[in-house]
Amino acid sequence: MKIALVLDDSIDRTDGVQQYVRALGSHLSTLGHEVHYLCSTSESTDPRVHALARSAGVTFNGNGMRTPLPASRSAIRELLSREMFDVIHVQTPHSPFLAARVVDEARRLQARSVRIVATFHILPHGRVSALGTSLLGRVLRSNLRRFDDFCAVSAPAAQFALETFGIECRVIAIGIDLEWFASRVTAQRPARGPDDRLVLAFLGRLVARKGVLELVEALSRLNPESLARLDVRIGGKGPLLGDVEAAVASRGLERSVSLRGFVAEDDKPQFFADADIAVFPATGGESFGIVLIEAMASGAGVVLAGANPGYLSVIGDGADVSVDARDADAFAAVLTRLITNPDIRDRIHAEQATRVKAFDLNVVGRRILDLYQVP
Repeated sequence: MKIALVLDDSIDRTDGVQQYVRALGSHLSTLGHEVHYLCSTSESTDPRVHALARSAGVTFNGNGMRTPLPASRSAIRELLSREMFDVIHVQTPHSPFLAARVVDEARRLQARSVRIVATFHILPHGRVSALGTSLLGRVLRSNLRRFDDFCAVSAPAAQFALETFGIECRVIAIGIDLEWFASRVTAQRPARGPDDRLVLAFLGRLVARKGVLELVEALSRLNPESLARLDVRIGGKGPLLGDVEAAVASRGLERSVSLRGFVAEDDKPQFFADADIAVFPATGGESFGIVLIEAMASGAGVVLAGANPGYLSVIGDGADVSVDARDADAFAAVLTRLITNPDIRDRIHAEQATRVKAFDLNVVGRRILDLYQVP
């Protein structure tokens, strides 16, 4: 099949949707399909990457992102006429200025000979984001009728799509190449004795909803013995960097906490594998939790997640694997339990090593190919 994966942002960014698109495209290519990427901007020289519009920076759902300026309909028609895709797979909610125009022109050109599907990615963080998404759903109402089928990355995202866009989605989780993550781990985490320090790792954008300041506050609530056992590594960059540095200093955590800055994609598996506890205390706005499955795939000892619906759809709802990061004392209690109980860490590690297999691209990819097939 000739497949177009469509997103309104730049394909070059490292955000979750881009990771999904690139991983899925790579997997489909290994199966022999011809995959093209239709996006706003890109510096790629790959002839199968088609940059169709300039873009502008905006803040939405607690994240910085790029939104496309109006794409040329004639350029879209020329591309579609030349390539004649069998499948067009849009990442939605999508822009009326790019992806919606691709869908409109594809239907005019190919009628029903092209199958048009979408993956719904978003779960809003706060009332403003929810209202904005609902308004976008109204704008896209006629365009959405041109699609053949929809999936969502989690059950909470599917419910939100139904409530705000009026579309019914099958649930197909995000998949990753488990073998790739395992192959990039060059050193295994050593066994820890009762007096050895444990590595606690955070990796993510330093923005409010990712919970990094809540993590620092919870660390400050630990008893001295538990804190002394931790080597805390905070990876990532973002607008809260100065606030995180100030919070670490004001709470006297400099001996326990180090800020590692940006962690490259190739270095992520080892960063996670070194962690006895990998913690992602996002407070909301997560439709899925790709970073959770990346950490599990890399062999992190325990993956601890914020108790938001998207993360819970990945991690499960367990007292030792999820936490309301806004409750600093409860957060600290969960950390203490994990720090002081190696048997609990071992049990959770074994459970998560099994759980992550359901997110392998070989499993998820088959469900995506089912989405592409005419019933």
